[in-house]
Amino acid sequence: MHSTYGSDALDNHPSERTDMHTRTKMTKPLWLTTAVICSALALGACSSTRLGGPPSRGAGMAPITEVPPVEAVPSGPIEAAPLPPLAGAPVAPEMMAPPAGGTEIAGLPPAPPPPTVAAPAPAPAPAPSSRTAMVGNWSVQTSGGNCRLQLSSSPALDLYRASASGCSNQDLSKVNAWDYRDGEVYLYQTGGAVTARLRGSSSALSGVLAKSGAPLTLAR
Repeated sequence: MHSTYGSDALDNHPSERTDMHTRTKMTKPLWLTTAVICSALALGACSSTRLGGPPSRGAGMAPITEVPPVEAVPSGPIEAAPLPPLAGAPVAPEMMAPPAGGTEIAGLPPAPPPPTVAAPAPAPAPAPSSRTAMVGNWSVQTSGGNCRLQLSSSPALDLYRASASGCSNQDLSKVNAWDYRDGEVYLYQTGGAVTARLRGSSSALSGVLAKSGAPLTLAR
């Protein structure tokens, strides 16, 4: 009955129905506009936050207090010092300095002395260049005394003649020939036995007697 009455009332009043329809059409665009504006504001706030914009503070949030910058303190030179030993830990002994004038270190064997280089042996006297350099008169020195010896250039078979005078040594007194071979002078006695062998130069000869091994020297 109520619905019928309402419909009858609207049918009876066509102007009121027109006004209601007009208000309905005006309310719909207003609601859509408000929704679009709110969406745009929300998107703008999100974009500002993503792009690094300052966050918005609510009305109930406490104000942000800025902290003043801290000044850098200049640092001075750093000095290093040895740390004190730990309690109960053994203390390492200090390294001992080597004694003055030496290089020996405690606990190590001394350095070996440098090797000694032996002096070179004296060079032997140069051998005479030829037999003719030995020809002449010589003074003979032996352990038994002095005497004279003459070496001649006159051949005696395959040797050369020689003669001795004033020699107390029996072997030297028998010398009657001599020869020169391989830089050595050979003295021979009667029978062809070698009396002595000598080496040296044309001014001095030295050697030994063949039988006794006694030293023998000849000089001009």
